[in-house]
Order: sequence, then C-alpha cells, then structure tokens
Amino acid sequence: MTLFSSLTPVFIAIICVLIGVIMKKPNGKREKRDTESKHPSRPWVDEDLKDGTDHPLEEEEGDEEWQGLEENVAHVPFTGERYSEAEMIKRSQTFYELLNKRRSVRFLSDEPVPREVINNVIRTAGTSPSGAHTEPWTFVVVQNPDLKHKIREIVEEEEEINYKKRMGDRWVNDLKRLSTNWIKEYLDTAPYLILVFKQVYGQLPNGKKKTHYYNEISVSISCGILLAALQNAGLYTVTSTPLNCGPQLRVLLQRPANEKLLLLLPVGYPKKDATVPALTRKPLEDIMVVM
Repeated sequence: MTLFSSLTPVFIAIICVLIGVIMKKPNGKREKRDTESKHPSRPWVDEDLKDGTDHPLEEEEGDEEWQGLEENVAHVPFTGERYSEAEMIKRSQTFYELLNKRRSVRFLSDEPVPREVINNVIRTAGTSPSGAHTEPWTFVVVQNPDLKHKIREIVEEEEEINYKKRMGDRWVNDLKRLSTNWIKEYLDTAPYLILVFKQVYGQLPNGKKKTHYYNEISVSISCGILLAALQNAGLYTVTSTPLNCGPQLRVLLQRPANEKLLLLLPVGYPKKDATVPALTRKPLEDIMVVM
C-alpha cells in the first residue's frame, strides 16, 4: 500500500504528459497551417514566370472547349550519326570549349546582324523536345527602334519598382556585386530583341483549346538550345526575366491571351569596350554525381 501511494504521483505525472502530447499534436498542426497561410507572398514573383506545368485532367473536366491530340502518328525509320570513340571525345570537348566561352553580355553594339542568322538560331530552338510534341513556344523578334524603346520604357519602369520595393535587400545586394541595376541600355542598342513566350495552351482551327503538357519545361529547354545556337553563331545576349512586365509587353506586341512572356533576350555583338564580371564556374565534381 505504501509502495502504491509513493508511485501514485509518478503515474499521475506520466498520464498528464501523455494527455498534453496528445492534445498538442492537432494544435501543432493547426499552428503550422496557420503559419503557412499567414506566410507573406512574394510580390516580386511575376505570374507569367511561375511554373506553368499543366494538369490536363483538372482542365478538361466539364470543359468541352478542350480537345486532345490526333492519334496514330506514323513512325518512320531513323538512322542517327555514329562516331568513333575518339571522334566523340573530340566533338564533346570542342563543343564544351565553345559553350564555356558563353557569357552574359550587357554591353551590346548596335552593329547590324544578318537576319538569316536570327532565323536559323530560332529554327534551331524550334528543334527542342516538348510534351506530346505540342511545341508550345513563340519567339517574337523585334528590330524596330521605336518598338524596342517602348519595351525598354516598360521594363525599366517595372524594374525600378522591383529593385526598390519588390525584390528585397538580399536579392538587391546579391546583384549589386555584379553591378546590375534597372537601367537596360541594351534594349535600345541591341539590333534584335527576342521575346520568348510560352503558350499555356494551344488554339485549334475549330476554336477548341489544345492542352500543352509541361509547357514551361519545354520552352525552357528550347531557350537553352537557343543560347547554344547564338553562341555557335558568334552572337551574345543576357538572359532577362522581365518581372511584372509580361502583361504590358504582351499587349504591346499584340500576343494572344494564351501566351505568357518567359524570357527577353537582347541579341548582338559585344561593344569593343564591353566588360563582364570575373566569374568562375563550378568544377565537374561539384555538379556531377556518378552512382
């Protein structure tokens, strides 16, 4: 009896702790949900630049305006290039050396660039793979000086707000070391601007919408191929993501509502006195894992 009396406070304490843990769990989850719901939004994130990967089942439910792709695409024989191991190593090394010279150049000359070169690099970008071969990209090439200047005015107005209000001190300080700001002189001086739009869905001749699967990933891959094609042609650019400019530029360029601006590329030759930051790239062992 004495032993039971001495253990009773211990049992009571254990029971109280268990009850507290049980009651705390749902509260903790609720607090976590409340915290997540109260988490401040990121005003610098442009709706056009958010991940546009589609969920076709959700889109097509109860919507008769959507139509699937044609079935039974014919297959044809394929024969790819086959090189010797020595030639493969040589070609891969040569291509790496070419692309390793690629730099983001913000000081571009107004020297004319052959239009045929621009046509060819965009054709090359159009060879990119895409979800269900929907090819959800539009490349708008701007060479008219007045139109380029209007684009610059829109971009600089929004970029100044981005730097001063939207992006935050951390982002602005990270960019400060690269000496970048909201002034975009290259939008006037570059002989061409290429504005890359992703088509979040397609328009069929019968007026129905066509699902564009993984449209953002597909267009991003095509942009990578475009950068490689520009480098191969001896042209330079800087990848510009014009935050919060998409809707205005879409209206200015008279693009349809299913297109959203993903990337803006000024294209041309570097100025003779052009400079770039003295940056280095990560070594292979830091970017590749072999399993």
